[in-house]
Amino acid sequence: MSAHSTNQRAGSPAIVVRPVDRSLVVITLCLITAGLIMVLSSSQALAYVYYNSALYFFERQAVGMALGVIAMVVICRMDLTRLRSWARPVAAALMLFSLLVAVPHLGIKVNGAQRWFALGPLGTFQPSEFAKLGYSLFMADWLVRRGERLRSLEQGFLPFLVLVALGIAPLLLLQHDLGTTLVMSTIFVAAFLAAGGRFLHLGVLALLVIAALAAVTVVSPYRMARFASFRNPLADPLGTGFQSTQAIYALGSGGPLGVGLGHSVEKFLWLPEAHTDFIFAIVGEETGLWGTTGLLLLFLAFAIRGYRIALKSRDRFCMVAATSITTWIVFQALLNMGGVSDTLPIAGVPMPFVSYGGTAVASVLAAVGILLAISRRTDDPSYTTKETIDEASDSGGRDGRTPVTRPRRRAGATS
Repeated sequence: MSAHSTNQRAGSPAIVVRPVDRSLVVITLCLITAGLIMVLSSSQALAYVYYNSALYFFERQAVGMALGVIAMVVICRMDLTRLRSWARPVAAALMLFSLLVAVPHLGIKVNGAQRWFALGPLGTFQPSEFAKLGYSLFMADWLVRRGERLRSLEQGFLPFLVLVALGIAPLLLLQHDLGTTLVMSTIFVAAFLAAGGRFLHLGVLALLVIAALAAVTVVSPYRMARFASFRNPLADPLGTGFQSTQAIYALGSGGPLGVGLGHSVEKFLWLPEAHTDFIFAIVGEETGLWGTTGLLLLFLAFAIRGYRIALKSRDRFCMVAATSITTWIVFQALLNMGGVSDTLPIAGVPMPFVSYGGTAVASVLAAVGILLAISRRTDDPSYTTKETIDEASDSGGRDGRTPVTRPRRRAGATS
């Protein structure tokens, strides 16, 4: 069988199975390799002081990365129809986990936030990291099922707004995770646009999101302190602006070429969260402008490949899912870089692929597996590609099942 083998069921579009997007694979391998190197370099001092082992964080990151690579390989070979059928139950399970993690004695609290489950010697599990992937698939499925109704205010935008504002956002805010809430909001906006939502409705949603973020910032002294330090971190370099000030020192001391791998000064307990949310500062200190620019270009290349996969997909669910996943990973990386460089307020989100966190790296690699699965499959252009007859959907199909497209009859053909 050739690499471009074709599998077709009776009455369904032909599916052309292609090789995975090799460029995306190479980009992903470069990012996770850079991540392993920088986690090892940035965490050695902290690991030795607290755990008497310089490799403590590196070993756990390697395990999370290995599990993520396995998940990526398995998922990229999965049937996307089956993957879509799991979107709703997986989202429901993640909502349950988001509630349970806030229950005292079930979830554990770190730095005042209760977002993790303890897994003993394996470390911790953060449901919100997998929620980014689970909700991306769920939202893609839900929006595509709306079909043309999505452009309607009453049948499209308002149900979408209610679902996000009352169904998902409160679960994230319950964990005091403003950064993840912001990333998730961006995922939903990207999915809404990709599925055919109207820009006018999106403008209203953007205003509501900005107002909500401003409100939760004002009522939280911790977030207000972060915002004040963003405006001028040097005004209180030993207090609220300490972390931002040390990050700026790290980036500035790196110069064009950096001080060399392993030679960072800031990682010796000067810069808090040097191996997690602020690892980009250590990248800048040790590899300089060339290293930070290279990392930025890798994420730019990732964005190009991810959106290209979305644009080439003839299936609307795959297109929306690929857009959501790509937007999530790239936006979170830019948000992290902006916070570390004091270009944006600190959001407290890790850098995908690079920051320490087994749950985070495993969920991102699983998401890449979905992108690769989408890149392997496309509908034969000789068949109709209208989304399963507008997903006849949920509204037209009386039996609740999504109808399939039929081969288009050529002009002049007789029965």
